[in-house]
Amino acid sequence: MLADRLLDLILSTSLDHVRLPRGVRVLDPLRGENSAEVRRIVRDFHRRFFNDERPRKLMLGINPGRLGAGSTGICFTDTKRCESDLGIPVHGMRTHEPSSDFFYRMVRSTGGADAFYRDVYVQAICPLGFTKAGSTGTQVNLNYYDDKALQKAITPFVVQWLRRLIATGMRTDEVFCIGTGKNLAFLNTLNAEHGFFARITPLEHPRFIMQYRAQQLDTYVTKYVDALRTG
Repeated sequence: MLADRLLDLILSTSLDHVRLPRGVRVLDPLRGENSAEVRRIVRDFHRRFFNDERPRKLMLGINPGRLGAGSTGICFTDTKRCESDLGIPVHGMRTHEPSSDFFYRMVRSTGGADAFYRDVYVQAICPLGFTKAGSTGTQVNLNYYDDKALQKAITPFVVQWLRRLIATGMRTDEVFCIGTGKNLAFLNTLNAEHGFFARITPLEHPRFIMQYRAQQLDTYVTKYVDALRTG
């Protein structure tokens, strides 16, 4: 089943073999403080929504952040939406992520989680996240493309990750890139070299929408839904 292949891939993915720039830490909820709970959530999610052999359209974000996939192990899903929209209880963690708010508005507009995930699988160009000490010493989210040395270091890993992800049963006629700036540029570069996908369709990142286009949420929800329906 697709669920089993995805779980085999996700639960075995690691950056242990990649030498990262000094000061950069890996954000891996499957091996973090709440790893047992996150692994349960990830298993429940995949077995609930992907226990079949139907090829999925692939949506690719950037990399996990601390309050979304960095807490639940599911892309664009904080603990609140994990419970309210996926029906998966979360114990010992509580997170609220604005990106998840937008994302699940969109999911509901497609008919809900069952309808959405029947056709779509959501992951990230880099499936593990990163943090770095901020000005106060607290660890803050770091996107892979915010550090040129980091992007260079993970590029071979990302190429292998995308090959393995596609091989689980993803469609390659079109991919939806979440992020129209540096994430799209990186995916375009990789795709030109390796030919992963026939077409890349960019969509504005939920974080950008919530921060800068909050008055136009319905417009962006419609844009996402229309893109998926015509894809």
